[in-house]
Amino acid sequence: MAKLILIADDDDDDAKAFKDVLKKAGITNPVLRVRDGEDVISYLKGEGKYENRKKFPLPSVLLLDLKMARVGGFSVLEWLKPQKEFKDILAVVLSGHNDLENVRRAYHLGARSFLMKPCHPQEVQNLMRAYSSYWETDNAAVSQQ
Repeated sequence: MAKLILIADDDDDDAKAFKDVLKKAGITNPVLRVRDGEDVISYLKGEGKYENRKKFPLPSVLLLDLKMARVGGFSVLEWLKPQKEFKDILAVVLSGHNDLENVRRAYHLGARSFLMKPCHPQEVQNLMRAYSSYWETDNAAVSQQ
């Protein structure tokens, strides 16, 4: 089964830009997007419109914006941290602000990486190399970078 990437970002332009960066980095994982932390939690729990696990499989990677309407990224990380059934999901925080306290808090809550917006393909490739088992790649595209 393909390793899904779940993007949680309430900004359409940011979500599209990150999908483009994934493609440029040679990442071929299927990508789904949700708009806020409430949807992330519902998705992971398989509740409501996300109950069909064939259509909405658990993600391998969660790309999580910190600043979202309704439920933000920190709240998702706080909820996710004690959930042992999701311990294998690679949680990566996306932020437009490089505030050291936010970085520390994200790592304390279980994020495995922190990327600044806008992201560049090289940063995603570095992340892919550090956590290679989470990604599917077009090796030709990766070697061209």
